[in-house]
Amino acid sequence: MPDIILKPLYKGFDKPVFFVGKRGRFYVVEQEGRIKVIEGGKIKVFLDISDRIENGGEKGLLGLAFHPQDPKRFYIHYTVRENSKLYSVISEVTLPEKRERVLLKIYQPFDNHNGGHLEFGPDGYLYIGLGDGGSANDPLNSGQRLDTLLGKILRIDVDKVSKRKSYSVPEDNPFVGVKDARGEIWAYGLRNPWRFSFDPVNGYLYVGDVGQNAREEINIVKKGGNYGWRVMEGSICTPGVKDPCDPSLYEKPIWEYGRKEGIAVIGGYVYRGTEFPELCGVYFFGDWGTGRIWGLIYDGRKVIKHKLLIDTDMMISSFGTDDMGNVYVVDHGGGIYKIGVK
Repeated sequence: MPDIILKPLYKGFDKPVFFVGKRGRFYVVEQEGRIKVIEGGKIKVFLDISDRIENGGEKGLLGLAFHPQDPKRFYIHYTVRENSKLYSVISEVTLPEKRERVLLKIYQPFDNHNGGHLEFGPDGYLYIGLGDGGSANDPLNSGQRLDTLLGKILRIDVDKVSKRKSYSVPEDNPFVGVKDARGEIWAYGLRNPWRFSFDPVNGYLYVGDVGQNAREEINIVKKGGNYGWRVMEGSICTPGVKDPCDPSLYEKPIWEYGRKEGIAVIGGYVYRGTEFPELCGVYFFGDWGTGRIWGLIYDGRKVIKHKLLIDTDMMISSFGTDDMGNVYVVDHGGGIYKIGVK
């Protein structure tokens, strides 16, 4: 696995938290409520909802996903405060009018661990990442409860409207028909799945779940899986939580690291481009606190290679990809960089 270089692509953005290249354009999500589009070397405002969201800390405009078939529809994930209460909102926006249709509005009991990611899976369904609702040690036990959407990866069908919702729940979701469980849930036991992605070749869902005080973890998330939080932090019983802890009951991360290496894992993407064939199959991820970027190769059972690829001074807020399979790094300080090889 070769060392990498980061080629500056664009700079000057205001607290960027996500990047995606789609249909020949680059889109940058700014935390304070704007999406900017880069086309032909020019930067323009694509969407501005800064006047009605709440941002700062872990709040703001956090996620963006484009419909895989319909170029007129895209989806956003943001936080808003109404009547002194904080909510996470997932909306569909239709072009060219930029008409918004709210799909989900989830109450957030605290100001942190909001998740924020959106990604369409190879099955055409929209996957949504939501944190446990915040505070420390998940005081409401949201991660382990199936009657709340917090602490979960959700999976919904945005192309069908049900009788009571502006979306529908796929019939093969694991908790459909389970008493007192939300059918939208795909997997649970997550603390703050800030960024995740699908490998377009094999469909593996890689999730970077931000830890508390001991472990940062990368999970391969599967249908119905329980990834342990708040009982488990990575592969250990969560320090300070007195719940009965049997590690054999939970899915284990494929990779984890402790506080000597970082403080907040940022999930990335598997490289599937053609420009750097020596990177093919490498999953890139990083850490917000240390600026380190690692690569690993997962063979479907275990990690067979792992390497620290570069040590930067960035505040890495996200990774991104484009239609060609290239992988990019987002620096919360304002820059977008393309991963390459020395």
